[in-house]
Amino acid sequence: MKRLENEIQLEYIRASGPGGQNVNKVATAVQLRFDVVHSPSLGADLKGRLLRLAGKRINSEGVLILEAKRFRTQEANREDALAKFHELVRKAGEKPKLRHKTKPTKASKEERIKEKKQRGAVKKLRQGKTRIED
Repeated sequence: MKRLENEIQLEYIRASGPGGQNVNKVATAVQLRFDVVHSPSLGADLKGRLLRLAGKRINSEGVLILEAKRFRTQEANREDALAKFHELVRKAGEKPKLRHKTKPTKASKEERIKEKKQRGAVKKLRQGKTRIED
């Protein structure tokens, strides 16, 4: 994780929302930028999973942009942004479980056919007589 820390760029911006004069004057919000596509620290499979997990937070150049503006201080928002980033990388590091195809059992096939027959019988009863006999 230390190698990733060197590739992170932090930018302090003014936060939106309530806060009065403090919000208008002090740049407390943090914008974390990390170039996922050109990062030498990440493997190809991890990059792919990270790009998929990040979704709209990745721009067209492949840079991950995370914003943190929950707190009123720069330090707290910086820690929050780093925590979000580390959590995202941790989730991307988990390899997805492989799905093994399974076939339906004989009993489940028979049960399905039985239910279809019953449903067909109910529909048959609803039809009634359509022809008038002379």
